[in-house]
Amino acid sequence: MPKMKTHKGAKKRVKVTASGKVMAMKTGKRHLNWHKSGKTIRQKGRKFALAQAEAERIKLLLPYE
Repeated sequence: MPKMKTHKGAKKRVKVTASGKVMAMKTGKRHLNWHKSGKTIRQKGRKFALAQAEAERIKLLLPYE
């Protein structure tokens, strides 16, 4: 049986931690930031853990991570 391929889009957007959590960056920080407050931009700079159901779907896309 051939090896499974990693989903490159998922690999660029999320990281699986050693404990199995799936961490992702918050959306809305790439552009059009001039009208957003500094507080909003700082909060969007942090990573957050995805919900369990969504994390399980992402893990299927990342078989070797």
